[in-house]
Parts: sequence; C-alpha cells; structure tokens
Amino acid sequence: MQLKRIAAALSLALGLTQGGYGLAAGEAAAKPTGKRPTTQASSEDLLARTVFQALLGELALQRGDAKLGSDAWTDLAQRTRDPKVVARATEIAGFARQYDRALELSKLWLELEPDSVKAKQAQSTLLIQTNRLDDLAPQMTALLEQDKPNIGNNLLHLNRMLGKISDKKAIQSLIDRVASPYDNLPEAHFAMAQAAANADDNLRALNETEKALQLRPDWETAALARAQLQARQSSQTAIDSLHGFVDRYPTARDARLALARLLISEKRYNEARPHFDHLIKENPENPDVIYPVAMLALQQGDTTTGRNQLEHLLNTDFPDKSTIHFFLGQLDQEQKKPDGALEHYCQVTTGEQYMAARARAALILAQQGKFDEARELLRNTRSSSPAERTQLTLTEAQLLREANRQNDAYITLETALTADPDNPELLYETALTAERIGKPELLEKHLKRLLEIKPEHAHALNALGYSWAERNIRLAEARDLIAKALSLSPEDPFIMDSMGWVLFRQGKLPEALQTLENAYKIRADPEIAAHLGEVLWATNRKDDARRILKDAAKTNPGNDVLNGIIKKLLP
Repeated sequence: MQLKRIAAALSLALGLTQGGYGLAAGEAAAKPTGKRPTTQASSEDLLARTVFQALLGELALQRGDAKLGSDAWTDLAQRTRDPKVVARATEIAGFARQYDRALELSKLWLELEPDSVKAKQAQSTLLIQTNRLDDLAPQMTALLEQDKPNIGNNLLHLNRMLGKISDKKAIQSLIDRVASPYDNLPEAHFAMAQAAANADDNLRALNETEKALQLRPDWETAALARAQLQARQSSQTAIDSLHGFVDRYPTARDARLALARLLISEKRYNEARPHFDHLIKENPENPDVIYPVAMLALQQGDTTTGRNQLEHLLNTDFPDKSTIHFFLGQLDQEQKKPDGALEHYCQVTTGEQYMAARARAALILAQQGKFDEARELLRNTRSSSPAERTQLTLTEAQLLREANRQNDAYITLETALTADPDNPELLYETALTAERIGKPELLEKHLKRLLEIKPEHAHALNALGYSWAERNIRLAEARDLIAKALSLSPEDPFIMDSMGWVLFRQGKLPEALQTLENAYKIRADPEIAAHLGEVLWATNRKDDARRILKDAAKTNPGNDVLNGIIKKLLP
C-alpha cells in the first residue's frame, strides 16, 4: 500500500511538471531567449524539486512523521494550486489532525473546483470533526441541493454523519435548519425526529415521526421508530400502534416481529403466538423469525415445536450456532437423553454459554462414571478470566462431591485456594467441603478469613453459625451470626432454617417451630423438612412429624440428613 502511494505521488509530480507546473503555480511564463540549455536546466530543476517534495511527503508519512508529510504536501499545494495536489494535502492535514490547515486547504480546493462534490464532502467532514456546526449548515444545504435525485437518502444519512458530535441539542438545531426546507418529504421529518430523539426531546421526535407517516403511511421504519418512542412512556400504546400498522399492512414483517417481541416482553405469550405463526409461515427460512419462534415455543412448554425450530435453525445462516446447540443440549438433558445432550454441549465453542456447556458436559460424563474424562474436559476448557477459572474449579469439585469423593473435592479446592488465597468463592466452597470431610476447624478457618474480606457475606455468616449450632456449641454466638445473615437476606429459607435450628438447640421450641414452618412454606427442602420434623416430634406433634418426614422422603429418597432423622425418630 505504501509503495502504491509513493508511485502515485511520483506520477502526480511528473504530471505536474509535464502539464505546465510553472503556470499553474502562478509563475510568469519564461520568454523565448534562444538559450535552450538554460530552459532545459530550469525544467530539470523544477522536475527534481517537485518529485523530491512529493516523495518527501509520502516517505515521511510512511515513517510516521505526519507533520513533515503534511508540511511537504501543503507547500506543494500552495505553489502548484493543482486540485489533485490540494486534495491530497487536505487529506494528509486531516490525518495529521491539523484541522485548521486542512480547512484552509479545503477552501483552496473549492476555489479551484467550485462544483467538486468531493471537496464539499471533505470540508463538511472537517467542520464536523472541529464542531463548527454554524459553518456546516451552508455546506450541507449545498450538498443536498447538488444531489437532488438522492435527497431522501441523503437526509436520512444526516444523523449518522453527525453521530460523533456529543452536543445532541446543537445537532438537533442544525438538522432542523437543514431539513426544514424539505417539509414535503417524509425523510426530512424522520431526520428531524431522529435528531430530537437523540437529544431526548421525545415529544418533538414523536410529532415529527407522525408527520413522516402522514406523508408516507406505509413506511415501516417510521412505524417502528414511533413504537419505540411510545414504548418509553407506555408499552400498551406501542402495542396498539404496531397492531394498527400490521392490520393495515399485513406484509410488514419487521413491524410484526417487533409487535410479537413486545408482547413477549409483557409476558403476553398467547397474544404473541399468532404473530409468530404468521411470520414463520411467510418467512420459513429467516433466522430472525425462526429463533424467536423457537424461544416462544420453549417458553410455553411446547418442546416439540421449540426443538424442531432450533434444529431447523442449524441449517440456516444463523451466526450463533453455539447458542442453538446449548438449548438443544438442555432439551436433551431434561428429556433424559444424556448422550444427545453431551454431543450438543461439546459443540458449544464460543459465546456466553461456553462455560456453562462445558460444566454440564463434565457433569454428564461424571454421572456416566467417566470421572477422568470429565476432569480432563474441565482442565482442557479455555478460560479468559480468573472468574472463569474459579468456575471450572468449582464445577470439578461439584462432580467429585456427587461421586462421593469428598477428599478429592477438598484437595482440588485447597489447591486452587493456595494459588488464589483470598478468593471469596473458593474460601466458601472449601469451607463447606472441609466440614463434609469432618474437619470443622478448617471450616472455621476459611469462613473467618472470608468474613474478614467480606463482613457482610450472608452465606458465610450463616454457614459458620449453623456449624456451631449443629455441633451444639457457642449457641449464643451462632444465633448472633445467623441473625445478622437473616437481616441481610430476610427471605432466604436456608438461613431461616439455620435460625430455627439454633433456636431448637437453645430449647426455644415455639420460636423454632414457627421459624421452620415459615422456611418450609418458602421451600420444601429435605433438610428443612428434617429439622421441622424433629421440632414437631419434640413438641409432641408426632403425627405431623411423620407426615412431613414421609412426604419429604418420597421426593428425596437419597438425602442423608433426612434419612438420618427418619432413622432416629421412625426406626
């Protein structure tokens, strides 16, 4: 590219000297003297000087010296007054951020070529870059008038052209000034509406959008813009607006799609479904239609339609195939098809679902008894941040716990914690795993360190308090910790369960019973059921205790805490 630039500069320099550089530069033509050698020498000096300056400018740019390059080309432009040289000098001055110089050169360019659209566009760009909006209006007006066959599209381009200017009110004023003379064109009103919306003048934006639609009632882009503005105040107004538009223009795909999505955002799934059915019938191969249809079907529990549309999407040009494989993997996993789920999860290679897919794949392998493969999969998973590496460690520990390899889980977590000793997630999980392997002193060590780092960590407060309550030690301190945790998360059923349990340990049965009943109403967890059953038994409500424990055992037959209480109370 640089060689091409240098070659072009050389060609331009030679063209200048061969085409009468001296006259172009405003120099007087030499009168014939009959002394040919002098004329030849002058011409050779001129050629050498011109070529030298052009090459100097390009080589300076190649070496990153934008100032020297601009100086060389500006001098050449002022002496030659050749439009091509001036154009190149203007470009380089702008590149060097010498905007005042570039503007002066653009004025020279327009003086030499008054009708040059490129010169006017270059000057407009420079005025935008320097925020000289007052000087910009005449230029923009002239450009619009000079290209009347494309005036509509050019009006629509105004806001994009001015997008980098931060003063949105000034832009609104400028576009009003430039577009107002064309108030018979819908594009003019739409341009003014966009500028008003960008300036947070929503009422004006809505009024101008309405005017655009009055001039062009079937303009889908304007109808969508109107709905977006209306939705800022009232979703129902936007829905009614889009409903009316698609009723009048049934083939308006984007408006119907926007209507269906808006209905979904309002959880009006049954109303959205007919619109998606219409869209999929009319656009059976369009990914923008297929994807929301699939998501809506899954939202409504129609897994057959959801799966069919997701599988169809894999055969289109939908760019995010990883997301589709993730959802298909979830469907297979829910439908007890682990091999299919595993195949889909392994095809998730990018995106937000990548880490979750790898974790799910590893858990499936572990459930199939392939622990070494599962751990290898996790260790070969790429991570882009410390948080992702932590999640991989936690997943590995989870699959080891589920395989009843608690010691291996602890070693995995402890190793990661050694490398990252103040990681809150690792401290918490390592503490809980330490208790599972019968080392409460390590639980206390890790939780106390965590609470030094994050004193308001509700789950750490709860875990330490519960550990003491479970071991029936330091009950007053345990209750204080759990009370603080409960103040931070007052609706957490597990913290409520801990409070009920410590109250039971303290012999405060009525308070314990009420607290545990409230927790169980929020979440029918088997461990909460176990504690509630034991308190009911202790208050001589043995029939209620039997019912709670047996019901919980039916749905959670493998829970160790629940089974321990049942064995104790109902041998």
